[in-house]
Amino acid sequence: MPAPESRLAVDLSGGLIRVVDGAMGGPMRSGSAGTPPGAVVDGRVQDSTAVGLALKQLLARNEILETRAFVAVSDAVAAFRVLKLPPAATKAEIDSTVSRELNLDPTRMATRWVEVRRTPALCEVYATTWDRALVKNAAEAARIAGLDPVVVELKSACVARLVAEPTCVVLDTLSVPMEVFLIASGIPQVWHCFHADASLGNDLAPVLAGPLRSVMRFNRRRRDTEFGHQSPVFIVGEQMLPTQVVANLAQMIDHPVLELPMPARIPPELRYATYITCLGLMMRRSK
Repeated sequence: MPAPESRLAVDLSGGLIRVVDGAMGGPMRSGSAGTPPGAVVDGRVQDSTAVGLALKQLLARNEILETRAFVAVSDAVAAFRVLKLPPAATKAEIDSTVSRELNLDPTRMATRWVEVRRTPALCEVYATTWDRALVKNAAEAARIAGLDPVVVELKSACVARLVAEPTCVVLDTLSVPMEVFLIASGIPQVWHCFHADASLGNDLAPVLAGPLRSVMRFNRRRRDTEFGHQSPVFIVGEQMLPTQVVANLAQMIDHPVLELPMPARIPPELRYATYITCLGLMMRRSK
């Protein structure tokens, strides 16, 4: 059996740079570093040089020599839609629908779609559109660090790939701002971010409940949703929220609230919650 493929995953989706080098099921090394004030604002790389130099120092400090990088960026630089079309939809018809649904300035935004499922009942398409300049900033930061960014992907896609539960909500309390990802059938459906103070203690539950309910209400207004009341809400954090906060939050949103399970095939000492985006990148099947 061939050895697992080693990859370098770089998370540029937040104020902290996070890297994981290694292979799923094999040895891994990880590290994180801050960025200068203003270099990354709400997930958007504003100063490629400052971010690139910080990333270069982080790689050197962790003795990472791999130069081919898979890079994750924040959903703040993009938008995505999951579109359901007739089962016989042609490429031209899909192109037309994507253009209509993601009606944005083509001089500033780039668009791509991929067919994720085709059945006798429907053709399901995952379409993304992103700000060319903001994605270019992230890629340029990687190049300044001496890397070749062979893949640039949204954090939502990384998180969806990492979570074993096909239909769930993931609340990342480590990101600034905090992020909510609603996943159905293994595909990201909704992304939302909000600012919250994680030090509020038992008063944190109402602060988290509002954005979670908003995401769930938005999804329930859509047709053919598979997100029901038993679908769990997974919390991502260095440690689980206090028991009373979890109980209050579960009651407020009427959903089970659980700690994000540890993914398979990673070293037990790796702080997986910190590096969920990197791990999701490493699980990407194709280049």
